[in-house]
Amino acid sequence: MTYLALGDSYTIGEAVHLSEAFPSQLVQLLRQQGWAVAAPEIVATTGWTTDELMAAIQAHHLLPRYDLVTLLIGVNNQYRGWPLANYKTDFAELLQQAIQFAGGNKDAVVVLSIPDWGATPFAKDRNREQIAQEIDLFNNAANEICDHQKIVFVDITVGSRAALNDSTLVAADGLHPSGREYKKWAEAVAQVYLESPLQEKYK
Repeated sequence: MTYLALGDSYTIGEAVHLSEAFPSQLVQLLRQQGWAVAAPEIVATTGWTTDELMAAIQAHHLLPRYDLVTLLIGVNNQYRGWPLANYKTDFAELLQQAIQFAGGNKDAVVVLSIPDWGATPFAKDRNREQIAQEIDLFNNAANEICDHQKIVFVDITVGSRAALNDSTLVAADGLHPSGREYKKWAEAVAQVYLESPLQEKYK
């Protein structure tokens, strides 16, 4: 099985070993359940916004089709103060691309919500409430688009806010998730796949 992971720093696992990034942990979890999944092909870079991810997809030589596709993007749009309207347009296009990469099989596509970096030590001198509110707006927009397309939207944002009182959920850089936090994301996505029609096809 081939797996394409699209995103930014949260997909490459900035500040942790690649094996601790959620795509790698997802593959390991699926393999433990008998799925023959190849190592993830990752198109993601720290700092990428939606438009930068779109440009990178065009520049990469990707396979015409993948068995699994995940998408997690938008935190840098919010961080840079870019308009929500632009995010909606870009995200809708990226989701459509993800569906195309999955050969039109919507069961193969999973979107993860944007985690709340305002709960990390990096944001201690910032307006955490405002960050949370803005991220919620971005996530609500993405969730609505996913609902319209009948794509599973996994909310990892609520859990990410536990980092405010649990330093083990944050990497050494004080901003990005630790391997322990990424494991929670991987488990949530694995559960979606294992309960989907793909279970019968790939088990």
